[in-house]
Amino acid sequence: MKAVTCYYYITESSRSPVREFIDSLDPKTQRKFFFAKALLEEFGHKLPQPHAKYIGDDIFELRFVGREGAVRVLYFFFHQDRAVFTNGFLKKSNRTPMREKSTAIERRKAYYSKYA
Repeated sequence: MKAVTCYYYITESSRSPVREFIDSLDPKTQRKFFFAKALLEEFGHKLPQPHAKYIGDDIFELRFVGREGAVRVLYFFFHQDRAVFTNGFLKKSNRTPMREKSTAIERRKAYYSKYA
């Protein structure tokens, strides 16, 4: 039984930024994403580093390395049984870019206002 079900955030214009980001990656990197996603679905909140990390403001990052480099997909939990992927990026420095985290926070707020 799954601990959580993963969803992709959908914008007002019916786009899925995370799905578009994953589709842009190398096929081997895509497989790594789906492996990490399966771990998140199985372990939920208990998924440890190096696979996931809490970065503050109720935002987490799914972490893996692909051909492109370090890949991060940000997400939040909705209720106890849903993880919603908000945005993804290639990590270029030691810190998560504030712009990426802000995007995740804004999308979490929009999601909560629509579904809570």
